[in-house]
Amino acid sequence: MSEQNGVSAVPTKANPPATPDNRPGMFRRIMSGSVGRNLGLVIALVLLVIVGTITAGDRFASYDNFLTILRLASIIGVISIGLTFVITAGGIDLSVGSVMGLATVVASLTAVQAAATQSSWILMVLIPLGVGIAAGLINGVVIAYGNVVAFMATLAMLVAARGLAELISGRRTQIVIETGFLQFTRSSIIGVPLLIWIFLVVAIVAWFLLNRTTFGRRTVAIGGNREASRLAGIRVKRHLVYVYVLSGLTAGIAGIMMLGRTTAGTSTHGTLYELDAIAAVVVGGTLLIGGRGTIVGTVLGVLIFSTLTNVFTQNNLDTSVQAITKGLIIVVAVLLQQRFATRGSSGT
Repeated sequence: MSEQNGVSAVPTKANPPATPDNRPGMFRRIMSGSVGRNLGLVIALVLLVIVGTITAGDRFASYDNFLTILRLASIIGVISIGLTFVITAGGIDLSVGSVMGLATVVASLTAVQAAATQSSWILMVLIPLGVGIAAGLINGVVIAYGNVVAFMATLAMLVAARGLAELISGRRTQIVIETGFLQFTRSSIIGVPLLIWIFLVVAIVAWFLLNRTTFGRRTVAIGGNREASRLAGIRVKRHLVYVYVLSGLTAGIAGIMMLGRTTAGTSTHGTLYELDAIAAVVVGGTLLIGGRGTIVGTVLGVLIFSTLTNVFTQNNLDTSVQAITKGLIIVVAVLLQQRFATRGSSGT
């Protein structure tokens, strides 16, 4: 008979042995966690695919159409991944769409394209990243050290970034003519567009960062209880700045992708993308109140909305009905979140 800390390991009524009779309870606990939530999202995605196949036939169930779905999901997916970290930390970022639009405008300026032609097209990659990081840094400093509510700070950035983009571009669409940049962003690897590969790489890196690093654990801790995290020795304000910089960085990456896909920079790029990204993050299972985040869930949430849009498009259905359907999905997701949160608090 083994003992730990002087306590007998003899099974009791209060502490029953692990037997087949306990397995249903264990199964319920597993399914009520992230595995169950992700499985539910996978089932929802499969059902959408089945509906699309039945209603649209080969027009939907083709390899080219699946690539189209993934290509459309890639840009909003990268933005949503960055936003997942912000919401997990208990914040919000309403500026990601406008920052992406500003990044496309700055990178497509005639002077920038001329400099890229003379030096290297990589300049048109670095500038959107710099724009995104700068915007995220401003957001983070204002929120963390200026003690401004995240909603108001990022709303101000949304308006300012959009206005700056309009001012710089003169409200005109700027066409990308730098061939090196276009060849890079429009290239394919084993028949799959580069945009999809970028989305995949960003998702893998983000999953590792959130689930396997100290940075991710601190992000979850801050979202769960900011004051307790501070007392535990975490530099909360500095970490929040990092989180918003990360969100700005993903908006910059999305700007590069949008610039390559549309071959144009305009202040209208990214309009309402922040709402689509928040919807995907929430449907994916990240808590709006912070303290729990899931990259896999976010990716599935993005794919669900992208597939839903494609199904409606393939069947020539009204976009208003599509918007109503999206709204219902979001409401159901939030209600389920509240139910799980209440169940979790009552069980502790």
